[in-house]
Amino acid sequence: MVAGGYPIRASWLRPARDGAIIALVAIAAAHAFDVLTIGVDAHSYWSVDPADPYGRTRPGEFGAFFYAPVAAQALAPFGALPWPWFATLWTLLLGAALIWQAGLWTAFALLLVPVFAEIAAGNIHLLLGAAVLLGFRWPAAWAFVLLTKITPGVGLLWFAVRREWRSLGIAVGATAALAGVSYVFAPALWSEWAALLLVAAGAEQWPFTVAVPLAVRLPLAAALVAWGARTDRRWTVPVASTIALPVLWVNGLAMLVAVLPLVADRVGATPASRWLTREPARTPAPAPTPTPPPAPA
Repeated sequence: MVAGGYPIRASWLRPARDGAIIALVAIAAAHAFDVLTIGVDAHSYWSVDPADPYGRTRPGEFGAFFYAPVAAQALAPFGALPWPWFATLWTLLLGAALIWQAGLWTAFALLLVPVFAEIAAGNIHLLLGAAVLLGFRWPAAWAFVLLTKITPGVGLLWFAVRREWRSLGIAVGATAALAGVSYVFAPALWSEWAALLLVAAGAEQWPFTVAVPLAVRLPLAAALVAWGARTDRRWTVPVASTIALPVLWVNGLAMLVAVLPLVADRVGATPASRWLTREPARTPAPAPTPTPPPAPA
């Protein structure tokens, strides 16, 4: 059995996982040959103009880009690729993030509407889930969350409640460092981004979203992660971060795949859970220098 008494053998899950991997590679290949017209969010990342990322951004419109200027600047080199190539690489990246988190459960996860929609749209929710997991050992990974969707950063309360100040400082410091470098090169974009977020916050609910306002969801998310931090339940962090997404699209629920590695005792190990439980390498302490015997009197 896999774990936790589930009547599913790993030998049954492996062929399904392998089939899902083949399906993900087939989707990527279809992008490479330009026979797919999906990937609306991925297209926004590919086509963003780092010098003017918000000029055509309106809530709910094609090509909208709502992330921090540093994200647009980081994506700029990829805009030189032909769109089919970028879509191919992006699909492979999302597929790798899914497999890393879900392991043998990849096929089941891919059959879920939010996950399949996420692969089709090419958003970053699977990457956000991976960043949350990475953040337990590499807190700097939280910079990716804070400089894109922002509000899922409520998960940082995990460190604050547990008084893990070093990890919290690394997460905030890495974010500030990246933002600072970006600001030096394009200070005006940061004020444009702030103004855009205010407009987006007042926009009406869009189709295919969970129609619960962020003002309601954010305190619930904070309470959940605070409770999880006090009771040592890591799975509350990706759940709370999902609840706190600025707009909870249906495909945003794909972020919940990150729960699987944190309940490995129930569903079995995944590549992410094995990485999380691996002890960090330590430099061996030098052998003690033997103390010479005292000289005879």
